[in-house]
Amino acid sequence: MSETHTEIGGVPHYRDAKGRLVPASMVSAADRLIDQTVRKIIGHAGDLSGKVGRFKGHTFDDIYTLLDLLSEQYGVSKGGRKGNLTLMTFDGCLKVQLQVSDLMTFGPELQIAKTLIDECISGWSEGSNDETKALVHHAFQTDKEGKINRAALFQLRRVPIQNERWKVAMQAVSDAIRIIGSKEYLRFYRREHSSAAWQSITVDLAAA
Repeated sequence: MSETHTEIGGVPHYRDAKGRLVPASMVSAADRLIDQTVRKIIGHAGDLSGKVGRFKGHTFDDIYTLLDLLSEQYGVSKGGRKGNLTLMTFDGCLKVQLQVSDLMTFGPELQIAKTLIDECISGWSEGSNDETKALVHHAFQTDKEGKINRAALFQLRRVPIQNERWKVAMQAVSDAIRIIGSKEYLRFYRREHSSAAWQSITVDLAAA
């Protein structure tokens, strides 16, 4: 981040958006105040972001160290993929959840599945299976990043249609799934007593 100002011959100057040095006397009081305020806020934001990132790292370390200790206690070898888990204090008032979500993409089989599904739809009579048609349209609509609607696509696989071509299409959808990694999420909760409702402790770790 650039400095607030620099001095030339003892005269303070501000650097503008084009990189030019402008004498402070030619910068309005409002612009100087805005500049100062933004730099103060960003300074705090940078410090807080660093703390959140370190907290995230320490939290994962603590959880996986705990799992390793428990594994040793029960004679289970370490390693392997970690799954979803919930850790809770003895009094039942504090809770940490670790959730693992698969990151997936779809292979070329998905285009074959779409062709087969379109052939099924073209053979349906007018007005029949309208709900399924709408679901197909929703499933294969891409978002602004070009991603297929996963939830709608998986819902499509549960539609009980006995047509053989449809079954082949659903198998093609299954074959198209590629697991390319996983994403871990941490969530924190607390409550006043063991029968009270859980209250989420909001810490945005997604971008940390």
